[in-house]
Amino acid sequence: MVSLRCKMIVKTELKKLGLRYVMVDLGLVDVLEDLTKEQRDLLKANLLKSGLELLDDKKSILIEKIKNVITEMIHYSDELPKINYSNHIAEKLNYDYTYLSNIFSEVKGITIQQFIIIHKIERVKELLLYDELNLTEISYKLHYSSVAHLSKQFKKVTGLSPSFYKQLKQKRKGNLENI
Repeated sequence: MVSLRCKMIVKTELKKLGLRYVMVDLGLVDVLEDLTKEQRDLLKANLLKSGLELLDDKKSILIEKIKNVITEMIHYSDELPKINYSNHIAEKLNYDYTYLSNIFSEVKGITIQQFIIIHKIERVKELLLYDELNLTEISYKLHYSSVAHLSKQFKKVTGLSPSFYKQLKQKRKGNLENI
């Protein structure tokens, strides 16, 4: 679960099944009673209809927790942590980073660092579209060492320069206004 909407869907499905819960958070649900196999299967099927997945095995749950920490860190916090991302993730999840990194790479086929870069570039795209910050301010906000570093990473991931991406957005906006 990576959004408030996902949390609302999960709460609704739990209520439909008459299940009482203590907490529904990103990637985690604490239910008061043990679920029967039928309840679990029904919850799993209903969540799947909404594009959500009920995770049973510990590796998948840990991967989701890693993804949620990264998503929250990059997309939902005003300030990125001052410490290394690896230290931040390890502290948040209470695991050794090497262990987390190995499991993540094994299951997802990419490194945690690559996942972070992908999300940072998505965040850059959002900030470019909002047009409230210039590239220098965006690079500072997302802890890039320089605008050149951000631009190089952006181009590597998207195939476009940040300025060209922004021009495309403005062109599309202009085209929509002419309709």
